[in-house]
Amino acid sequence: MTSLAQYEIPILIVAGLIGLIVAFWAFRRRSAAAESIETQRPAPAPRRTGRDGPEGNGLSDEYAAATEDVAGEMFGVDAHPSIPGPLGPPDNLQLMKGVGPKLAAQLNALGISRYDQLARLSENEVAMLDARMGAFRGRIARDRMVEQACYLERNDTDGFEAKFGKLGG
Repeated sequence: MTSLAQYEIPILIVAGLIGLIVAFWAFRRRSAAAESIETQRPAPAPRRTGRDGPEGNGLSDEYAAATEDVAGEMFGVDAHPSIPGPLGPPDNLQLMKGVGPKLAAQLNALGISRYDQLARLSENEVAMLDARMGAFRGRIARDRMVEQACYLERNDTDGFEAKFGKLGG
């Protein structure tokens, strides 16, 4: 009996290793095929936004999102903070340097309509918003919109014009 088990154990170990390799290869190929398909079509709208940007649709992204949700509940923190809402009527965002009608419309579509909203954005919120800016990606930092909004929120036109030039021009 011991001689029979002696021959079966190495065969079982080799078969298990081959099974793991084939499974890894199959899942990796499926993942690569899914990525190539997703790069050929436009990205779907994100289901919800996380701290650092929209969640993906992969299995590992779902596990990460679920872990973040559970950890948020356990520690009593908001795992999916949102951009602060407006506290009054909309401001003319086109007064800021570098903001034209299309960029202002894009900001409005993403929920930004006031200077105080831009001025209160954290670095993570700026990154999250920037990821959703489409053709205007990178403009928030490049045009220093948060800094401009801080001046305009305080109605400090002299400080704004000293740093950025004539207001609205």
